[in-house]
Amino acid sequence: MRLERLTANKIKIFLTSDDLIDRGLSKEDIWKDSSKWNQLFHDMLEEASEEFDVDIQGSVAVEIFSLQAQGMIMIITVNEVEEDEEMLYDGFIEMQVSVGGFDDLIYEFEEFEDIIDLAKRLSSMNILGGSLYTLNNRYYFLMVKFDVSKNEQAACVFSEYGNASIISPHVLSEYGKSIIEDKAVETILHFFK
Repeated sequence: MRLERLTANKIKIFLTSDDLIDRGLSKEDIWKDSSKWNQLFHDMLEEASEEFDVDIQGSVAVEIFSLQAQGMIMIITVNEVEEDEEMLYDGFIEMQVSVGGFDDLIYEFEEFEDIIDLAKRLSSMNILGGSLYTLNNRYYFLMVKFDVSKNEQAACVFSEYGNASIISPHVLSEYGKSIIEDKAVETILHFFK
């Protein structure tokens, strides 16, 4: 689990699929009112509160974004409590949850050689396409509308060479530099056989 403070009252939490499995949860448990999910949420709020020295009480808005094989991102916005309202909550947290998702697979790489090796493996699995970006001295491989359920093995191959990224495709296109658009596997293999 990774925590990042976005603003004074907004925190981003990234949970990998392994984080969820370790706690006996799946992404589908979000929809259920399970005690495991509630416990995980309260544990995350407590850890965020300690790490960022934020007093989390009152109402919080939670946006959850599913990242297919990579896990999920939660954006927690803490709404300020007026002094006369504090007595009403007294340790109780009111939650508003909205759920969204990404159909894209994005992995981060430190070395270009890892991307060459990945392209060779993907090609042998008959998986082509993808886009390659660079941002902050790292490489990002993006597969748009990647159906993980059909390509679960490919998602595992990505994990062998890189790390799941929490950067969205919109951030990549806005701030990253495009190296190869749409045909990354084919282009890399053409130049680096």
